[in-house]
Amino acid sequence: MGDASARRTAVGIACSVGAYALWGVFPIYFKLVAAVPALEVLAHRVIWTVVLVGFLIALGRSWRTVATIMAQPRRLLTLAASASIISLNWGVFIWAVGDGRILECSLGYYINPLVSVVLGVAVLGERLQPIQWVAVALAAVGVAIEVVSLGTLPWIALTLAVSFALYGLIRKTAPIDPVSGLFIETLLLSPLALTYLGVLMLNQQASILSGNWQLDGLLLLAGPITALPLLLFVAGAQRIRLATVGLLQYIAPTGHFLLAILMYREPLAPAHLATFVCIWLALAIYSLSILRGQRPR
Repeated sequence: MGDASARRTAVGIACSVGAYALWGVFPIYFKLVAAVPALEVLAHRVIWTVVLVGFLIALGRSWRTVATIMAQPRRLLTLAASASIISLNWGVFIWAVGDGRILECSLGYYINPLVSVVLGVAVLGERLQPIQWVAVALAAVGVAIEVVSLGTLPWIALTLAVSFALYGLIRKTAPIDPVSGLFIETLLLSPLALTYLGVLMLNQQASILSGNWQLDGLLLLAGPITALPLLLFVAGAQRIRLATVGLLQYIAPTGHFLLAILMYREPLAPAHLATFVCIWLALAIYSLSILRGQRPR
């Protein structure tokens, strides 16, 4: 029994690490398609995700689950809201990577867990220990440093952090299995995506089928690239504690940070580094509080 439990945990950790590692190298893919306008890449991401996830649902014979969800107006409205928010998140991330602002994306996903904590307090009535409030305050100091140094809000980081936190909050309050949820979300977005790509093709402005077969292949990969880490994440989350999943999520923004500095040579100004240090300290404090059992009640 113990060996089976250990194997289950090992598989769960491997799947979760795989998911966050894939999310961590996402910028490489979006850099490869940076010549394509962000909105067009987003449209391809929506369409090919619908196709791939729909195929997986067909393999698993899960259409009844999808039909049940779509027959419930309240759950469908919830997924329409989450689809709108996640499309904003995806669009900003795609544009920011193409514009050479991966560091700001990294900052956003480092901030995200702490934004989720604040939303949990404000919306769900969760309570934090004093040490956890210190972590939130440190994150606020980090954002304040960025505001003072830039003279403006770090809108890319905040948009990514807040949109993903809101997405998580919506999906938490109306739990729907991730695969069916992703399919319905992208299905709801697909009419807009198809219309947009159709207009581009009619005006001979579409990037796909323009003679660049390498680019065509990359755009077709938008579906697997979206779905694979999600499926790994689901497999991992089913096998390990939620607290462990929460700690592993820092792999993704760390990957973004390292790619930005080492591969794409984005400048890291002293003030920007100070912001990251504040966020890293905040995450360390919050993570330690979780490991010591001081979770929100």
